Amino acid sequence: MQKSDISVRDLVNKVQNDELQLPEMQRKYVWTATRVRDLLDSLYRNYPSGSILVWQTSENVVTHGLSVDATKPNLPLSRWLLLDGQQRITSLAAILTGQPIIVRNRKRPIEILFNLEHPEGPPIEVLEVDEEAETADIDEQMENDGDDRDIQEELKKRTFVVTSRALKNIPTWVSVSDIFNKNHAEILKRAGVTSFEDPNYLRYSDRLQKVKDIEKYMYDIQLLESEMSYEEVTEIFVRVNSLGVKLRGSDLALAQITAKWRGFMNLMDDFAETFGDDSDYVFDWLLVRFMTVFATKQSKFKTIGRYSKEKLAEAWDIAQNSLRFAVNFLRKNAGIDNLEYLSSPMLVVPIAVFAYLHNEQLSMDEEKKLLRWFFLAHIRGHYGMGSSESILDADLAVLFRGGTLDDLIAKLKEHVRRFELEPGELAGKTTVSPIFTMLYFVLKANGAKDWLTGLQLSDKTLGDTHKIQWHHIFPKAQLTKRNIDSKDINEIANLAFIGGKTNRHILDREPIDYFTNEIIPKRGETALTSQLIPADKRLWEMDNFQEFLAYRRSAIEQKINDFLGKLS
Repeated sequence: MQKSDISVRDLVNKVQNDELQLPEMQRKYVWTATRVRDLLDSLYRNYPSGSILVWQTSENVVTHGLSVDATKPNLPLSRWLLLDGQQRITSLAAILTGQPIIVRNRKRPIEILFNLEHPEGPPIEVLEVDEEAETADIDEQMENDGDDRDIQEELKKRTFVVTSRALKNIPTWVSVSDIFNKNHAEILKRAGVTSFEDPNYLRYSDRLQKVKDIEKYMYDIQLLESEMSYEEVTEIFVRVNSLGVKLRGSDLALAQITAKWRGFMNLMDDFAETFGDDSDYVFDWLLVRFMTVFATKQSKFKTIGRYSKEKLAEAWDIAQNSLRFAVNFLRKNAGIDNLEYLSSPMLVVPIAVFAYLHNEQLSMDEEKKLLRWFFLAHIRGHYGMGSSESILDADLAVLFRGGTLDDLIAKLKEHVRRFELEPGELAGKTTVSPIFTMLYFVLKANGAKDWLTGLQLSDKTLGDTHKIQWHHIFPKAQLTKRNIDSKDINEIANLAFIGGKTNRHILDREPIDYFTNEIIPKRGETALTSQLIPADKRLWEMDNFQEFLAYRRSAIEQKINDFLGKLS
């Protein structure tokens, strides 16, 4: 593998000449305007910005262009296929050429403004860490910066910002694209600098040139040999993108916290370990979120870096106590023995906040309503129906403003529209649906047991022998031979919960066989009916699979509705 340096301008030229393309394996452009802003700030300060990985080849492989038009296309004998660095190069090409990004056949400009009056020295502002911006649609990403503080005073501290109509009208805020494509004298004139004698002339000119010098920034480029096959290059691409951890908003927020609170990571590790089998889940999904919620009374990570160590320590104490209560409530009261079964980790947060606001003292009525809210929010995928953080913030607003659990349930109904499962709703649903884990919760609560061992359903077992598994009641192999649609084969109505040992014992036998010859003689018909298997033996026959599905769909829908109804 060859290594060399290449300037930003040369990379952009390759984009314009269509010499730099993307292999088929590469995803489309996904960066937000705020990510582009932060990249420009890093390059402006000559901070490290990673390397570029390309494959130079003349092989006839499927490619697609970057999300910026090639304005001077030629027919190169060989192309550079970009394996790592797409987001950076596309962003820089858009900024340096003033072209819009093309996503889903729509053109959207990336407009970043430069502050001629930014403070001297290293950055003193806290760059926003926005979880939603990482996953939001590109059409929703080009949004202005801003928060609930005095926006004008805040922006004076920044060097680059995402554009807004108000800032465009301020002469000292300059379009970064204009700096690369217009005469600097014109920009200075607009800023009120009309002569060399002006006290701002040298300062503004130097700053404009420093932005312009971003095109001279040198990237380390790693060039894969042209002799490599597409298959080998694909393997390299997979390894680069799987071994390199992609930072989430929570990771960046944690970095900001630890910058102020050295040793906090160890505190998190120690606390997470107290949750036993759920420790990884708690560490990965809940701890930083809880810190944020109790420090800021909202869930987004973007402001957590602004808080002092004292404020963070106060939030940490509350977060620990409230998280313990919430997890204990789910384990003991809701019967949830594995937090990974939740349709979203966000479900834990309102439980903890309500408990905190009520000094961890719940009336019997509040306990029942909190369980009702939890199960309804889970089964309806409440936090998966749009922007999860925005939905959570709406729920938190209800609680922090003194709302009741009735108010929280009403807010949920407003969002998910309906609570009860409707007839036929289960058709086509598979293990990815929250209804699947809801079925497990309900069957477990009703005392369902393994079909042969008699052990009650539980994810907490000693060793893996009896670990709970889901089992195709009508075996997949047999149904496939009959050309049954895979959606029907893998539907929830064809799945039961049994231990691993029992599952391995049954293998791919037909239900009429193992129901009749083993389960009923050993455990009785209740072993089957407790998991909503019809007592009608005719429905156990392979030829009647569709009839079986129809029966069990209806039975599952009714059982879940009955369970939820008891919490009303």
